[in-house]
Amino acid sequence: MMQQMRGFAKSWVSSVFLLILALSFGVWGIGDMIRGRSVDTSVATVGDVKITPEQFQREFRNVQRRLSSRQGHVITVEEARAQGVDRQVLDDEIGSAALDQAVSHYDLLASDAQVSSVIRAQPAFRNPLGTFDHGTFLQVLAQNNLTEDEYIGLIRGELTRNQLLTAAANGMQMPPGYAKLFFEFINERRVAEYVQVTSKDLPATPAPTDAQLAAFLKTHSAQFSTPEYRDVTYLSVGPDDVAKQLTVSDSELKQRYDLEKDKYQIPEKRDVEQIIFPDQASAKAARAKIDAGAKFDDIAKSMGKSPTDTSLGALVQADLGADRGPPTFALAVGGITQPVKFTFGWVLLHVTGITPGINKTFDSVKDTLRSEEIKELAGAKITDISNAFEDARAGGASFTDAAIRVGMRVTHIPLVDKNGNTPDGTKANLPDAPEFQAQLAKADVGEEGDPFATADVHYYAIKVNGVTPAKLKPLGSVRAQITAAWTADQRSQQLARLAASLAKKATAERGLTTVAAQLHETVQSSGGLTRQTQPSALPQTLISLIFAALPGTAVSAPASDGAYIVARVTGVSHPQVPAGNPINRQIALEIGNQAGQDADALLSNAWRDKLGVTINQSQFEHLAGGS
Repeated sequence: MMQQMRGFAKSWVSSVFLLILALSFGVWGIGDMIRGRSVDTSVATVGDVKITPEQFQREFRNVQRRLSSRQGHVITVEEARAQGVDRQVLDDEIGSAALDQAVSHYDLLASDAQVSSVIRAQPAFRNPLGTFDHGTFLQVLAQNNLTEDEYIGLIRGELTRNQLLTAAANGMQMPPGYAKLFFEFINERRVAEYVQVTSKDLPATPAPTDAQLAAFLKTHSAQFSTPEYRDVTYLSVGPDDVAKQLTVSDSELKQRYDLEKDKYQIPEKRDVEQIIFPDQASAKAARAKIDAGAKFDDIAKSMGKSPTDTSLGALVQADLGADRGPPTFALAVGGITQPVKFTFGWVLLHVTGITPGINKTFDSVKDTLRSEEIKELAGAKITDISNAFEDARAGGASFTDAAIRVGMRVTHIPLVDKNGNTPDGTKANLPDAPEFQAQLAKADVGEEGDPFATADVHYYAIKVNGVTPAKLKPLGSVRAQITAAWTADQRSQQLARLAASLAKKATAERGLTTVAAQLHETVQSSGGLTRQTQPSALPQTLISLIFAALPGTAVSAPASDGAYIVARVTGVSHPQVPAGNPINRQIALEIGNQAGQDADALLSNAWRDKLGVTINQSQFEHLAGGS
């Protein structure tokens, strides 16, 4: 496409086209700009509700941050997109917009008291005393690019949607006997007798005629043809090609280290619980009870405190100040301090978890920083080279001349098949990058491909110079291989027919005794089988057939070694579970929960379909970091 555009740009037709385009701007383009023509910048529209760019980007960044925290390193936009974060965020926002209109239709609304209760219960909004702090609340919202009104709206929307979803899920109750039938189905046990049928039980297969071999060759042409070969020229440039041109000083690395210091200098955190006492005597009395065997939670409960009241969350030592910090951070997990006096009374502190700190010096990470810095600089340099290559081609240089001019490597592979092999069976000198393989597979003959990037920070461009079509090999050159393949195919078909006829015979005779005698085999027993059983002697295909057959019926299926097995169902049992059995109740609960989740999804999808969803694909790609 780019090649065609370059050619077009040089023609006299383009001059006329550009003149018409300029005139059209004078007629309507500038006028629209003056009039302030509105442009829909929303990412998607659900019914009457638009999902704004700010709304989408905020949630995308929030998910990106949560992923970074969970995976222990900064997740880039590209990595987030590779994990499907962009699509998931868009889908979640669309689902929420649809359900918001559904709850509005049913006049559902979360009260101010409900919203306030949820917000005040969030650990992130508490001060060191463990109580809700409005200043902390606003600070956390600012860090997440949210105003107070926006956050309250989000919480109210979530609570209101949950009213609808909970009602739909709780309304899903399974019939009383359904769980029992389900339990009996999955726990059904069967026993079968079986014999093995092998190729030794077949008569000799006559040698094939030339006509049979020719027909087999025709129907299996792909198996006996030379592959299609392509003549390929590709251009490449990567970090190794430009790394020698790049230098990074220690002072630059130190600057980067200082900017990213929070990655390398992370203080230890502790999950801390705290009980506040009015005086030292009360704190000492509680500590004495703990020394006598009482638990921290027991003391809290006796004072009417819940875990929400006592939890301070994960804190660094500085968060607890000079009075509470040192004794708390001197404890092991599970440890409880002696009474500690601080500004608001006396406290006992309980350590429930420890997250070790990280202390990496500049010298210990300098080589890593250098590698990262050079990789980033190389990426920028490679992009410049790719742009220079495009400019050279636009200026009239040929595919390879433009590459040589800007410093890209040129590689020519005269013959290569779709698997990357040359005619002699060796691997061709092609990159392993999946993006390269995909571009090569769809490249048209004669077209000069545009540069494209791969995940390993390389740029490539591909040109397929020509194709050598696949060619059916002459019968004479592959007679031995075709004869062997034809014979194996014939014997496999014969074996399948013999096994099927023996299964029919075993069903009619209500046993495998006669069949086993005919095969000179011994009848074997499967032992107890369940639907999940996979004994080594019996393939899963046969297990499925055994559970689908009526008692007394025989079935046959291929085994992994090329033989067949004929099996006859000799027993069926269903474990009985009393109606009041906890297992039965648990199964019923799980089925009901699953049905409830299905109901949630169905409700959301139904409203999406009812309202209609339009996605602004170009805006979505732009906001999510795409091209």
